[in-house]
Amino acid sequence: MDDLRGKRVLVTGASTGIGAAVARGFGAAGAAVAVHYNASDAEAASVVADIAAAGGRAVPLRADVRDAVATRDLVARAHRELGGLDVLVNNAGHLLRRAPLDELDEALFDELVDLNMRSVFVATQAAARIFAAQGRGNVISTTSISARSGGGPGVALYAGTKAFVSAFTRNVARELAPRGIRVNAVSPGVIETPLHARLSSPAVMEAMRAAVPMARLGASEECVGAYLYFASDRLSGYVTGQVLEVNGGQLMP
Repeated sequence: MDDLRGKRVLVTGASTGIGAAVARGFGAAGAAVAVHYNASDAEAASVVADIAAAGGRAVPLRADVRDAVATRDLVARAHRELGGLDVLVNNAGHLLRRAPLDELDEALFDELVDLNMRSVFVATQAAARIFAAQGRGNVISTTSISARSGGGPGVALYAGTKAFVSAFTRNVARELAPRGIRVNAVSPGVIETPLHARLSSPAVMEAMRAAVPMARLGASEECVGAYLYFASDRLSGYVTGQVLEVNGGQLMP
């Protein structure tokens, strides 16, 4: 993994959960990391401090990625603050709330589209322009097992937005490959994160655990290797347009 040393990486949604673990993982590998957050100031500061304590370099960048202008500015600031940009990790996203079809509304639809879809599109487009100018770059997005399975109770809209991320990844990978840009995605299964702690009841969590052949839920840190693999030209230089499932065997496509 020593080819990640010195890389400049922007991780969106990096203050908690999988994003925080990924940011710390890149920092430990010697990369300079832009730690994006929106509302979780203290948590983002903790991630930055952990990376610095491990001998890495990190900068916190605040932005609401539901807003396209703010997202483009975030990518530009990361490029400026890090002295360049080599890897974009589109990790920001959320379920927001569980609801059956009859209780869904257009406000929730719009917010999920802005957060889980628009942010990926806008950030990828902005980063791709930087990467194309330098002839190389790497985009890694976070999708979800629900993109293939449809997800559990009350997550129809979330699953739909994550299916977009997977399809968008494959299409853009084909388009950008001639420019030296690789585009892949990581698809976590049921990971014990603050999102599930707030939105999934113990009964729901147990039902999901029971469906996993490894008979346990995943930890955020167990997702990190997939992101580092995709970011490493030495390990995955001939890999693009792929969605890597990290789910304990719950889904084997």
